[in-house]
Amino acid sequence: MSNVITLYDIPAASIKDRAWSPNTWKARFALNIKGIPYKTVWLEYTEIEPALLKLGAKATDTKPDGRPHYTLPVIHDPSTNAVVSDSYAIAEYLDAQYPDTIPLFPKGSAALQAGFVRALQDLALSNVWVILLPATHDRLNPGELSQDYFRRTREARFGKTLEELCPEGKERKETWGLVRRGWSLVDGWFKKNRDGEGDFVIGKEVTFVDVFIVSFLLWFKLILGEDSEAWKSVLTWDEGRWGKMLEAFEKWQVVV
Repeated sequence: MSNVITLYDIPAASIKDRAWSPNTWKARFALNIKGIPYKTVWLEYTEIEPALLKLGAKATDTKPDGRPHYTLPVIHDPSTNAVVSDSYAIAEYLDAQYPDTIPLFPKGSAALQAGFVRALQDLALSNVWVILLPATHDRLNPGELSQDYFRRTREARFGKTLEELCPEGKERKETWGLVRRGWSLVDGWFKKNRDGEGDFVIGKEVTFVDVFIVSFLLWFKLILGEDSEAWKSVLTWDEGRWGKMLEAFEKWQVVV
C-alpha cells in the first residue's frame, strides 16, 4: 500500500465507514470515480494541524487571529511526492496527473464549473449550516480530540452556543424553506438540459460539480439520518432529483 495515494479524513463516531465530511467526500469521490488506488488515514480535529505541518501541506484558510488554518481533505501522492490541500485543487491535480482517467474538468468546462460551484454555495448551502453544524457535532467522536474542539471553535466563530445557533419551531421550518428554494433554483438549471441528455450537470458525463452536489447531499443524509423526517423531505424535492443523483453515485460511495 506504500505506493498508493493517502487521503486524510475526519472520522465520525456513529456513521457507517466513519466518512461524513462533504469536503473529504469530494476528494474520495474523485479518487473512486477515477479508479485511482488510495488508502485513508483518519485524523481527529486536534490531530489535523500537527499532522499536516509535518506533511508539508498548505494551509487553506486563516484563523480569526490571523494564523494559518489547516483543513481536510489533503492527499499525499507518493508517485510525485505531491501534497495537495482542498478538494477542488485535489480534483484538478488528479485530472492533470492521471489524464487517462475520467476527467472531472472536461476541456472547456473549468470556468463554468467554478461559477456553478460558487452559485451552489450562495444559493443552495448558505442557509443550511445553522441546522447541520449542531447535528454534525453530535456525530463526531466525543471528547477533546474532536467533539469538544468542534464545539469550542464553532461557538467562538458564531458567538453563540450550538444550541442557540440551531433554529427550532417556526424558525427552523422557515430556514428549511429557504434551503429548499435554493435547491429548486439549481434544479431549474438542470432542466435546461433536454430530455434524454442525462441527469448530470452537463448531461451523461460526471464532472466535479456533480461531485460537489452529491457530497453535500450525502452530508445531509448521514448527519440528519436516512430515517429522519428532514432527509425524507429532501428526497421529495424537485421530483426526486437529488435522491436520483445519490443513487447514480452509489457505485462510487466506497470508503477504503
